[in-house]
Amino acid sequence: MYAILDIESTGGKYNEEGIMEIAIHKFDGHQVVDKFMSLINPEREIQPFVAKLTGINNKMLRTAPKFHEVAKRIVEITDGATIVAHNAQFDYRILRTEFRRLGYDFQRKTLCTVDLAKKLLPDAESHSLGKLVRSLGIPMSDRHRANGDAIATLKLFKLLLDKDSKKIIIKEVIREESLGELSPTQLDIVAALPSETGVYYMHDKDGEIIFLGKTRDAKRRVNQHFTNVGQLARKLQKETKKVSFERTGSELVAILKEYVELRKTRPKHNNITKKNLFSHVINFSKNGNPHMELEIVKSRFQKAHNIGFNGIPSAKSFLKKISEEYELCPTSLGLDIICEHLNNGCAQGCTALEDASEYNQKITTVLDKYSIKNKNIALLDKGRELGEHSFILIKNGALSGFGYVELNHQINNIHILESIITPMNSDANTTFIVESYLRKNNKLKILELTSAV
Repeated sequence: MYAILDIESTGGKYNEEGIMEIAIHKFDGHQVVDKFMSLINPEREIQPFVAKLTGINNKMLRTAPKFHEVAKRIVEITDGATIVAHNAQFDYRILRTEFRRLGYDFQRKTLCTVDLAKKLLPDAESHSLGKLVRSLGIPMSDRHRANGDAIATLKLFKLLLDKDSKKIIIKEVIREESLGELSPTQLDIVAALPSETGVYYMHDKDGEIIFLGKTRDAKRRVNQHFTNVGQLARKLQKETKKVSFERTGSELVAILKEYVELRKTRPKHNNITKKNLFSHVINFSKNGNPHMELEIVKSRFQKAHNIGFNGIPSAKSFLKKISEEYELCPTSLGLDIICEHLNNGCAQGCTALEDASEYNQKITTVLDKYSIKNKNIALLDKGRELGEHSFILIKNGALSGFGYVELNHQINNIHILESIITPMNSDANTTFIVESYLRKNNKLKILELTSAV
């Protein structure tokens, strides 16, 4: 007996979500023998993106039954049945959480149609419910509503049962009742991690690093690895025996450490790209003209790194920002924005009307503000504890490393900082990481450094 289940949740922080709609179709392998569906008052706010996705709003749920009022019916209809859901780990976890709030330990065997589909339909372009059922010609209505998704999952499950002629795969993918919960070892690992910013390292039984990543909340991020579904999550859940963590305090330090250490340790489950992290740059040049010119070009055609961007839209957004910040004509910056001066005879941009030296000074100011080229600076950020500051040292426009200071006299001289940093190799990508972070975050303190001994 199977209980085909779909849940729509409110969204929100992990294990703080609530059920706002549920649909269950009890299936004996041939036909549906019972069904239950209902909106549920979650007694908490629905996240805006969830309301937009499902069409369910807080007003609709005010008169709906609360979970404790339907809990008995859910227990009865799933009794003796294996819960079947698309991404069963998520639905089962949410359901167990709601029962746990009532003081009841709800346990059922589960079966995930994502796992089944990957085994039986390995060539499918996508294993998401919507795309998968469409590719199989299964009709679907009321997408992202519990009953619509449950019916689609039921039809998909029937097809998968037919394909599983030897009944081997179903036996393999049925998980224990603890699906969606952490094993004792995983619980100990997560409990030992802080909710802090830094870099985490997942180790196998031999102590080898098999995966590493940056995070602003180590406890939550590793917990997600242990509860997510998907090929990578399965591997990490199976192979991880220990997780170590290095606090950085600073998010930028964590991003740089992740980039540098990925290339040093090359963990087997990380996807390490050999390409530049940026695809385009903005060139600043005169090309024989009195006014400086700004041009967006592909990074592979540019040897000298000016200011990098991950795509043309990002570069154009930056140009629009500086046109407003420094009162630069958008037309002169190559933007497809109607210039207010066009009716006054400016057909080729306001550079024709503006003094070249004044215009070039604005462009130079932009380059100085948003590029680290040729600079000797320290970027001061949060430390790992109260009274401590992190710093990232930039020398001659290149990343030198990072470190931590407590006393102000330590951060007024470049030679002192060089003596206490943890060195980092600099390349075009580290420059891009620093510059793009500075464009988006204005909370870092930038300290000009002296080179006096």
